[in-house]
Amino acid sequence: MRIALFVTCLADTLFPDVGKSTTVLLERLGHRVEFPQAQTCCGQMHVNTGYQREALPLIRRYVDTFEPYDVIVAPSGSCVGSIRHQHAMVARRLGDDGLARRAEAVGERTFELSELLVDVLGVEDVGAYYPHRVTYHPTCHSLRLLRVGDRPLRLLRQVAGIDLVELPDAEVCCGFGGTFAVKNAAVSTAMLADKMRSVLATGAEVCTAGDSSCLMHIGGGLSRLNAGIAAVHLAEILASTRDGIAS
Repeated sequence: MRIALFVTCLADTLFPDVGKSTTVLLERLGHRVEFPQAQTCCGQMHVNTGYQREALPLIRRYVDTFEPYDVIVAPSGSCVGSIRHQHAMVARRLGDDGLARRAEAVGERTFELSELLVDVLGVEDVGAYYPHRVTYHPTCHSLRLLRVGDRPLRLLRQVAGIDLVELPDAEVCCGFGGTFAVKNAAVSTAMLADKMRSVLATGAEVCTAGDSSCLMHIGGGLSRLNAGIAAVHLAEILASTRDGIAS
């Protein structure tokens, strides 16, 4: 099976350890992960803000780059949601039915990390060790668009040493929403305050999620409070072992 990593813009530019952890984890499970150098942004930001025509070259680039692979994995429910539910729609809307059909086929082989582990590779215990009190925030796109359900929690429950605590009002949005946080800053900040209250109520040392974007938002708020709670991507927890993140 040829597995390709779609690292996403945020992991590439701001959170490289998330991409590294995804690769380390899958290689520890016996799989070779390839990183296509031609990859760029998936175009989600463009589509979500109304620039569908401008997104079309990015969609074509994604399809051209990842079409040769059996499976594509991304540490982002948000980006996978866009690839699976927007790429073909945009291509078809702009009159490129051929690209739309190709995008559908590639989208069906593109998985968020927890989906790949549980549904494709059939594994829940990945041999991780993480001796910390952790709470999990289910991000909106993974929850509502991809419907990953309890897959991340099933993986976390198998992590040795972890103290996994339930997040109150877990399914409530953190307020990030991409450009929503910029265009509606006051509302976004109020939503973030509610989410931080829930995280603080757990007494957790770590808040985890499957999207770096939401973790950036939540982690930024918690750092401004000097709360002492780290925002850590699911991939980083699952890649951790008693010796640290094994390479």
